[in-house]
Amino acid sequence: MLMKEFAANLRYDILNEDILRVLRRSLLDTIGVAAIGSQSKMAQIGSQTARIMFGSTPTSSARCLFDGNIVSAAGAAMAGAMTIDSVDGHDGSSPCKGHAGSAIFPALFALADGKGFTGQDLATYLALAYEISYRAGLTQHDTCADYHTSGAWTAIGVAAMTARILGCEETQINEAAGIGEYHGPRSQMMRCIDHPTMVRDGVGWGAPTGITAGFLAQNGFTGAPALTCEGPHWESLGNEWKLVTDTHYKPYPCCRWAHPSIDAASELMLRHKLSYQEIASVEIRTFHNATRLAGHKPVSADEFAYSIAFPVACMIVRGQVGVSELEVSTLKDPNILRISAATTLIEDAHLTQISEGKRWAQVSILMRNGTRYEAAPGTPRGDTDLPLSDVEISEKFHNFSDHILGSSIAKKIEEFATSFDKLNATEVQSLLDLILTKPNL
Repeated sequence: MLMKEFAANLRYDILNEDILRVLRRSLLDTIGVAAIGSQSKMAQIGSQTARIMFGSTPTSSARCLFDGNIVSAAGAAMAGAMTIDSVDGHDGSSPCKGHAGSAIFPALFALADGKGFTGQDLATYLALAYEISYRAGLTQHDTCADYHTSGAWTAIGVAAMTARILGCEETQINEAAGIGEYHGPRSQMMRCIDHPTMVRDGVGWGAPTGITAGFLAQNGFTGAPALTCEGPHWESLGNEWKLVTDTHYKPYPCCRWAHPSIDAASELMLRHKLSYQEIASVEIRTFHNATRLAGHKPVSADEFAYSIAFPVACMIVRGQVGVSELEVSTLKDPNILRISAATTLIEDAHLTQISEGKRWAQVSILMRNGTRYEAAPGTPRGDTDLPLSDVEISEKFHNFSDHILGSSIAKKIEEFATSFDKLNATEVQSLLDLILTKPNL
């Protein structure tokens, strides 16, 4: 099936329970990340800039995520994507080496606010955008020498979704995808890995680029062909769902590449009842790109997000990598800094070779008395072969959101999100009202 045909004709009744379960989990998970992200400097700058640069118009008006300020749809998508991207805890796709929901959800929220969408509408548009984004991402990685950020390929999925929402026909949807692909931020991911800053995963520009592409196509602007919407990854479109097979969830708010090492460190500490005071050093063997995360002494939230040594040290010292570890004071914890400084990252050729679609690491801990404890090579929890349970997703949501939103509002959001595709238009708007207003701290 061609991308334009899929995007123009996808219906809710085609979506099976496996697809809907992923979308429900992703919605709840993403809102939780957005809630805690709304307190970040990155989110505040994104919203402030949206107000300056992307004012609302009579035909394009939307509220910023967990902020409430009214800007254009593109502005709200930008601010929302930056809000979610400011905390690296949202869903992703290991085969795509990136994240779709952090661009798709804020774009859809901006387009849906006040428009009378039902839950079935939301599910249809989300499934459309996720599937196109994932397949475009896989194609881009196969055909481009550089490793581009998620903003590059989510711009295509958001563009197709926007064009569909605007009522465009197949040809216009194809043009929108081409515009989104051409104008999408071809930002180089490893630059942010080597030098972590607020540019992050590029979705802050991927989301508004996609929305803008949809409106341009509706008005007659041309952009086809979308080269990343062709090739072998598209042959199964309509029959198989990358959305189901490839979506993962993060138990920890940091780069996915660090997660197998964090899991292994946790397992060793618990199994052998180790005390961090008695640890002399830590050795992490992993794939090449992960060794470039390093991060022994992060000094910002961005450097924390793109590190391995420091979050592993957090797990060893505190037994968790969660909300408390996102606080600035954690970056100065002497116990964590000692373990982090004593951690060595080693590039392993075999783990590099097999880290295609998966992320591998092996951790060993050396005690002061000379005893060495070693975990077997492993991949992170949250992938489809080691899934997080619905209970774990719920607990993560509340850990991230309750202290920001209040437990009663968080519970109401969870009730809506876990059955969002069954909501009528009034209930959908009630959900949007909860997440598109500033938290009353």
